[in-house]
Amino acid sequence: MSTAAPALHPAAPHRGAPAALPGAVRDLATMTRRSLLRMVRYPSLTVLIVVTPVVLLLLFVYVFGGAFGAGVAAGTAPGAAGRAAYLDYITPAVLVMTAASVAQATAIGVAMDMTGGIVTRLRTTPVAPVAVLGGSVVGAVLQTLVAAAAVLGVAVLLGFRPGADGGGWLGLAAFSTLFAVVLTWLAVAMGVAARSVESASNTPMVLLLLPFLGSGFVPVDTMPTAVRLFAEHQPFTPVIETVRGLLAGTPLDAATTWTAVGWCVALTVLGWAWTRRSYRRPRL
Repeated sequence: MSTAAPALHPAAPHRGAPAALPGAVRDLATMTRRSLLRMVRYPSLTVLIVVTPVVLLLLFVYVFGGAFGAGVAAGTAPGAAGRAAYLDYITPAVLVMTAASVAQATAIGVAMDMTGGIVTRLRTTPVAPVAVLGGSVVGAVLQTLVAAAAVLGVAVLLGFRPGADGGGWLGLAAFSTLFAVVLTWLAVAMGVAARSVESASNTPMVLLLLPFLGSGFVPVDTMPTAVRLFAEHQPFTPVIETVRGLLAGTPLDAATTWTAVGWCVALTVLGWAWTRRSYRRPRL
């Protein structure tokens, strides 16, 4: 009796054009499921994705919030009122950092596949090329949305009260998905380009640093001129301000929103092109 492993798609090497798309979709679904199952296989990493932003939220609200709140909301006295005001201010930034935390985990997972030989093995099978890394992208986007919802739930338990209406929540969901796609493609590119899992875990740290150098934790007009200029023109500031406006239910500034969308589109293209180039490069 033969012990050879069955092919994923027996007819795939001769797959015609009509069958190519369904086969690619099936492969993408399989690789997405594999990416999601990684959450179960590595529970500590999954928990860390949610715990890190929650700890950051608690730290800034209950340690620094009493003083910082008086600075972000005019007329607010330090203390409990300051903490409540700062919770409203900081929650959008923590949601953005949640997406960055998932991106770091995604880069690590992709690097594990690239350095562990799994991707090399998949290249020799009839699995659709788009599915090999596409599954990681789809899985990470879903994971980002679930993690962000969990962190938002914690913020509500702490006293955060969003003012968004139905349209605002739909806009927030759409924009959050777009931003998750952005960070995921960048993270996948970093994971593919990394020569080791260790380097893949360090490279995405810049995504966690940028919210601190933007409007995430303090207004940019309180910063020194050089830092303020950088904060005003880096991608995380318009993204955070857009999320802040959607959550608050206030009218969005058109220039800020379109700048955020423009950054998202540009960085998605950059991440995809970087991934494509690194994936095709021979690994020595």
